Amino acid sequence: MESLKKNSDFKNCYNTGKSFVNKYLVLYLCGNGLGKNRIGISVSKKVGNSVVRHRVTRLIRETCRLHEHELSDGYDIVIVARVRAKETGFFIIEDSFLRLARKAGIIRPSDSAKPGS
Repeated sequence: MESLKKNSDFKNCYNTGKSFVNKYLVLYLCGNGLGKNRIGISVSKKVGNSVVRHRVTRLIRETCRLHEHELSDGYDIVIVARVRAKETGFFIIEDSFLRLARKAGIIRPSDSAKPGS
């Protein structure tokens, strides 16, 4: 999975993509036509000092890394941490991300979910 680096890529996702929100994260999603996903993570100064912001960023990045095989390909995904994210741990961030991904419809159907498997 690649990272979104350019400000123009972030702006494109904000302006043309769909957004999905929960208590801890906001997920922006737009197609990229590349056949692979690109992830961008944004944590504003409102969340906390640089140590707190970097911790939240690492939690989100690790969640994306662990679940990248479950996501459909061909999307730019921007994840914005909300202020409440600083008070949480990994499992809450992971759960929030997975709920948003399901709401956005980018989770691939799992093979184990089929009857008779």
